[in-house]
Amino acid sequence: MKNEEAKKRRWAFVALGILIAAVLPQILVESALFARVLSVAGVCLILWLSEATPPFVPSLLLWALIPLVLGPLDATLSFARVMAWAADPVLALFFGGFALGVAAEKFGIDREMIRYAFRVSGTSFYRLLLLVILITAFLSMWLSNIAAAALMIACLRPAFNGLEDGSLPRRTLLIGVALGADLGGMATPIGTGPNAVAIASLAGSVHVSFIGWMAFAFPLTIGMLLLGFGLLWLRTRGRVARGAAAGFDLCSLEPAAVADGNSRSSRGKFLMIMAATVVLWLAEPLHGINSAVIAIAASAALFLAGLLDRESLRRIDWSTLLLIAGGITLGKLFEATGIVAAATESIPFGSYSPTVALFIVCLSAAFFASIMSNTASVIMLIPIATALIPLPSTAILVAISASFGIPFIISTPPNAMAYGEGGLRSGDLFWPGIVIMIVGCVLVSTTGPAVLSLVGIR
Repeated sequence: MKNEEAKKRRWAFVALGILIAAVLPQILVESALFARVLSVAGVCLILWLSEATPPFVPSLLLWALIPLVLGPLDATLSFARVMAWAADPVLALFFGGFALGVAAEKFGIDREMIRYAFRVSGTSFYRLLLLVILITAFLSMWLSNIAAAALMIACLRPAFNGLEDGSLPRRTLLIGVALGADLGGMATPIGTGPNAVAIASLAGSVHVSFIGWMAFAFPLTIGMLLLGFGLLWLRTRGRVARGAAAGFDLCSLEPAAVADGNSRSSRGKFLMIMAATVVLWLAEPLHGINSAVIAIAASAALFLAGLLDRESLRRIDWSTLLLIAGGITLGKLFEATGIVAAATESIPFGSYSPTVALFIVCLSAAFFASIMSNTASVIMLIPIATALIPLPSTAILVAISASFGIPFIISTPPNAMAYGEGGLRSGDLFWPGIVIMIVGCVLVSTTGPAVLSLVGIR
């Protein structure tokens, strides 16, 4: 009953927001086209940011509203053009990443990795913690952060048998999983939705290669992961031994077994396809084949080899793909109508130093991502940020900064999943999360443009 009442109240606020977003621009904005663009964008953004509906619903609504509402004022905003905007090659790149992720889960690669972590850790809790963070981050680089966190928590759950929910080792490992999943997605173009939105926004001017992205983002990711580990070490130093003596015996913990029915030869085929795909992605500057083409070819190879089937296709994260496509469409709409450029002319960013202006933009992205969907936040901020700071690196730095928005329980799905296991307190996630958010934004705003310039993104 309480849930129903809370749902009704939430929808009442969402409906009020939609009404304001739809009506206010018609009153305040002189240009009829700009007013309608703002109304359409406002309605979709409220649905995205409030998460009142599945994330693909605002995308579908946007594709319908543009030709219906804006088409009569501008004949170029036709349904065909809208669908051309949505069919961005970056979606093929993400589809390939999702297909590889489904196959990795099917063949128990995640379970093999956590088995390795237990074997290597021996009796050292901190070694296990570091490996858990790094393995979760590695999975998040190639899968979604949600899948990476879910798989790692499932593999660790047997290790928690006999431990109290509030025991320090258990809580610390859960925080490590959340941090690894949150930060790992920064490292690759396919790691998280904001990365796709940034790459698509630059498609008309700058080509961002797989290795070009990783040359900047991978070292940053490693640094942030080590910072996270260091913060957890500082908070638990001298206290884990007492917790471990109370029942945390690393030697007795057994990870989950590999899924049945998967032959050694099939797993070998998958690993060969995965390795070849990653090598081709990283070698894009040498052979010149677009990373999206490589992703589609890898997906085809997985299905042709019988490693994935129709049921596997259903497990692809189509909802996220549609969310990204909607975000790309909204960005193209702002660009085509010139509305963001016109709106930002009155903002006095020119009076700030470029570094301060970029820090404000990056911190804003991290803050909004910490309380809302990170992809939806980036969809909203990239057009504004790139108009205020018209450099190709701006879109990438905004996307990267969104991954730093992790201090709250509700900030990311991995945080919520870790909290849902029980025993965690709000402060367990807040203190390492807020430090990482501030340090990360300072780092990318001060060094990001220079480092991206070195890899050809100026």
